[in-house]
Amino acid sequence: MDFLVIGSSMAFIAYMLATMAIVSRLFHPNGPNLKRVLLFASIAIVIHLFNDAQLLFSHDGINFSLPNVISLVSLIITIAISVVALRVKVNLLLPVIYGFAGIWQLIIIFIPQSESIPLVADKVILISHISLALIAYCVLIIATLYAFQVSYINLKLKNKNLTAVVHLPPLMQVEKQLFTILAVGTLCLFASELIGLAFLEGFFARENIHKTVLSLIALFIYLVILLGHYLQGWRGHRVLVLTITASTLLTLSYFGSRFVQEFLLS
Repeated sequence: MDFLVIGSSMAFIAYMLATMAIVSRLFHPNGPNLKRVLLFASIAIVIHLFNDAQLLFSHDGINFSLPNVISLVSLIITIAISVVALRVKVNLLLPVIYGFAGIWQLIIIFIPQSESIPLVADKVILISHISLALIAYCVLIIATLYAFQVSYINLKLKNKNLTAVVHLPPLMQVEKQLFTILAVGTLCLFASELIGLAFLEGFFARENIHKTVLSLIALFIYLVILLGHYLQGWRGHRVLVLTITASTLLTLSYFGSRFVQEFLLS
């Protein structure tokens, strides 16, 4: 049996165990057993890391096909949220993150690997642009998840359902973290777009124009959110809706056309 199949299956099982460990005790009086959750998650992350190394790196360069990029994005987000969980209560985010990462590890077994989209490793500017874009996407998706958490806590507090939020961090703390994460992600996205505009000749080429336009619109919305918060005190539902809108546009920019090219038109 292929090593990737074995590794992906093991990662899937470990992620599912981590997910069940937290979901089964999400509303328990003592909360989830975080040590057990992170133990399963750590096993899954290590295996996931080895799997992605096999998928991404080859003798010809770096294979940034769509399934591989999704797997890498889920790995980065999973590691980031798991590290945050060591110090901050993110019980609502963990099952979503681990569940998606685990399911994708299972799905990727059945997706034929494509060698048609290699990236030559000596193209420093292009790699810098893609790396910053990937980091920005991961950070901004985490910010979107935080926005959901803020809205959930806010809703339960308004309804005076304190038992639903007893094992979650204070609303103001989560909200502050949300806008810090959003600012970091927006800065990375701005830097990525700046490199593309300044140094990449095909940035506004016909085949890339929709990606460029969608990502620039998403960047504009993220900037509006931050300005609205720091200048006008925006928060709550408005921030959630705008963040979801911007993240959706960014997802379509990064993955929409590649999904059509690699799966629908292949």
